[in-house]
Amino acid sequence: METARKRTNHASAGTGIYTMRTTVRYSECGTKRQVGLSGILDYLQDVCTFQAEGLGVGLDYMQTYHTAWVLNSWQADIVRYPVFGETIQVTTWPYDFHGFFGFRSFQIEDEAKQQIVRANSVWVFMDIQKQRPVRIAPEIAAAYQTSPRLEMESMERKIPDFEAERVKDAIQIPRYFIDTNQHVNNAKYILMAEELLPPAFRAARIRAEYKKPAVYGEVLYPYLAQYADRWAVKLCGSEGKPYAVMEFYGDTQLAAR
Repeated sequence: METARKRTNHASAGTGIYTMRTTVRYSECGTKRQVGLSGILDYLQDVCTFQAEGLGVGLDYMQTYHTAWVLNSWQADIVRYPVFGETIQVTTWPYDFHGFFGFRSFQIEDEAKQQIVRANSVWVFMDIQKQRPVRIAPEIAAAYQTSPRLEMESMERKIPDFEAERVKDAIQIPRYFIDTNQHVNNAKYILMAEELLPPAFRAARIRAEYKKPAVYGEVLYPYLAQYADRWAVKLCGSEGKPYAVMEFYGDTQLAAR
C-alpha cells in the first residue's frame, strides 16, 4: 500500500477499462493549490503505464523487445483542475488499434463522480533501436480489450503550422527531462510551453502534436502566437522544424477560479 499517495488501481473485468484512484499531493500543486497541465498529463501517462504493467506488456516487455508507445497527439478538455488533498479517479481504456497506431480515451473524476477532465490520445508503436514506427505486435493487441471511445468534442489530430514570433531564450534540454525512452517526456513540453503564456492564463482545452522526440542536450527554440481564442506554441530545432506544436484555449470562468 502506497500510503503517501493513497493510490489504488483496478481493472474492470471484460471491458479493458483501468482506473487509478489517488489523492492529490502538495508536491503536484502550484501556487493556487491546483495540479497544472503537465501534472494532468502525468496522471494520464501513469494510468496507461500501470494498465500495461498489469497486462504484462509494460516497461520490462518493451525493454526486452526494444519497443515503446510514443505519444503522437492528445487533446484534453478541463472542466476544472484537481486541487490539493482531494481524491480523484483517473480512468483509461483503448478504443482502437490500427497498423502502428493505438487510440486511447481518458477521464478524471472527483469524489462526487463528476468528470473534471476528459481526454483523447493517439499513440505510435515504435521500434526504439531503429527509431521508426512498426506494426503493433499481436501479443500486445491481444492483451488489451477495447471499449467505445469517450464522448467529447474532438478536434483534428494534426495542428496546422502557423506564423509565430520567436520568444525567450533557447532551451537546452536538461537530463531530468528525459524518460525511460531516452526522450524528453511528453509532459515536459507542456511545462516549457506554459512558461511562455501569461501568468493568469488558465487553459480549458489543450491540444498537442509531437513531431519529433528531443533528447538530452538538444536545443529548442520557442515560438508563440496569439489568436482570438487561443495561444499557439511550437518548440523548434535550429532549422525551424518543430519538435512539438501545442494550442491552449482559454476559458474566462475557469481562469477566475
